[in-house]
Amino acid sequence: MSTFPHVRVEGTPRERGRAYGEQARERVLRSIEAYREVFAAYAGWDWAAVTGQARAYEAPIARFEPRYLEEIRGIAEGAGIEETDVLAINVRTEVMFAAKARQASDARRVGECSAFAVTPERSADGHTLMGQNWDWLLHASETCVVLEVQQDVGPDYVTVVEAGLLAKTGMNSSGIGLVTNALVSDADRGEPGIPYHVALRGILDAENISDAYAVLQRGFRSSSANYLVASADGLAADIEGIPGDFDRLYMSFPDEGVLLHTNHFRSDRFTGSDVGQWLMPDSPFRFDRLQARIGREGKLSLDTFRAALADHAGYPSGVCCHPDERWARLDQGATVASILMDLDTKTMWVADGHPCITPYRAIDYTSFLSKPSPVARG
Repeated sequence: MSTFPHVRVEGTPRERGRAYGEQARERVLRSIEAYREVFAAYAGWDWAAVTGQARAYEAPIARFEPRYLEEIRGIAEGAGIEETDVLAINVRTEVMFAAKARQASDARRVGECSAFAVTPERSADGHTLMGQNWDWLLHASETCVVLEVQQDVGPDYVTVVEAGLLAKTGMNSSGIGLVTNALVSDADRGEPGIPYHVALRGILDAENISDAYAVLQRGFRSSSANYLVASADGLAADIEGIPGDFDRLYMSFPDEGVLLHTNHFRSDRFTGSDVGQWLMPDSPFRFDRLQARIGREGKLSLDTFRAALADHAGYPSGVCCHPDERWARLDQGATVASILMDLDTKTMWVADGHPCITPYRAIDYTSFLSKPSPVARG
């Protein structure tokens, strides 16, 4: 597997988006091409129906943060495509999982993510560590980029993301780190609001961990999702959410310095139907496998998680996920990337594919993510 290209941008939202679209044009086009097929299979919609539905999210995004809509417009300009094409792939979660939640007779399954965070009290070097395997549809290995962003306003950030989408896993210059898992509940109906990937983008604009929590409280969120957030000052929290406002967020804190999450709800406050356990029945087993491996260790290092994230128990649907040949191509998932982060040293390690066979490459962002935070302690 080839190394994901690095896309580095700076300037105003429109300028950054345009540069992103220009540099990643081929991968953006590949993403749109792939999701045309995916949306047709999962939701039964042609591209005109998808872009028509995507327009309903424009106003909620504008209310949430107009700059993000400018970024989307810039990406479209840079890639030479319609704005609604870029908007459509940024609401791919709302289209796909709402369709699956509505159609409980559909046998399609989707692989997703195994994530962790470790606070200084438990890490071997006293640093805040986090990371995840990102498991998704097979085409994503052809669309991922490492997006490196210097903003005119707000913290600079780095995110490993599908080309054309605003954000996914990453960290920023203010010491905030983010990993994430898809969740699906019976409340996922595709009602227009703040899309999942727009909320992720908002967290990477946070100056501290309470800012990150506040991002998720700012309006009606369209999708269920899990947001595992940590900061270089040693704080960490896991936030599960279902569609809705601030009252539909369920927070938990580290247990003996560790947070783990896969693709099912863990909070006792969640009382709905966990559709994700039906769509991703491997999720409880992946969680248990991670928990068992971590429980055998004392102090934890990134080497601990390199081994854990390469685990094949439950193959092919293990923590390190491989395609299940029993399923049709559009139903097969795989670990597209594995990402590790040290928030203290601002270092990211990326395995551009299965971590069982792909070496992690270290990327030192000490200099790139050196912008001072306006709330930094003196």
